[in-house]
Amino acid sequence: MEADSDLVARAAAGDEQAFAALLERYRDRVFRLAVSILGQAFVGEAEEVTQEVFLRVHHALKSFRGESKFGTWLYRVTFNQTINLKSRVRFNAPHVNEDALARQAAADPDALTRLERARRDAVVAECVAELPAIYQSALRLHYWMGESIAEIATLLDVPENTVKSYLFRARQLLQSMLKDRGYDNA
Repeated sequence: MEADSDLVARAAAGDEQAFAALLERYRDRVFRLAVSILGQAFVGEAEEVTQEVFLRVHHALKSFRGESKFGTWLYRVTFNQTINLKSRVRFNAPHVNEDALARQAAADPDALTRLERARRDAVVAECVAELPAIYQSALRLHYWMGESIAEIATLLDVPENTVKSYLFRARQLLQSMLKDRGYDNA
C-alpha cells in the first residue's frame, strides 16, 4: 500500500488516480465523522459534507504543507465543515411535541409503554444535542456506530485516553441533564 505522503505528492502534481486512491482510503472515515457530528437523522447531509470536503481538499491539496499527517488535516477539514453546516438553521428544527405523540397512541395495552419510551428517547436526543459537539461526536461514534476507542481517537485526532475522557464526561453530563428532566434511570 502506497504511503499517504506519496499519494498526496502525486495528487498535488495532478495525478487523478492518486487522488482517487486517497478518496477511497478516507471516504468512509470522513463520512462516519460527519454523521457522528450531525446525527443519524442527517445521513444525506453527511454524504453532502463528505463530497464537499473532498472537493475542498482536491482544490487545496497544492497548499498542503505536510506539517501534519494528511489524515489529520482531512479530519480537521471535515470537522470544521460539518460544524459549519450543523450551525445552520435547518438543523435546529423543532421536534414533535408530546401532545402530537399522545394523539398517535393506539388502543392496544402496550401503547402507553411505547409512548413513554418515545418520550424518553426524544428527551435523550434533546440532551445529546445540547452536549458540546466533540462529546456528541464521541458518543455517536461509540454507541451508535459501534466504533472502537482507537478508531474514534483516529477520527477525532486525539489520544485514546482523551476519547475515554470525552465519553466519561458526556455520560456524566447526559445523566445530569436527564435527571434534571425527571428521568433518573434513563
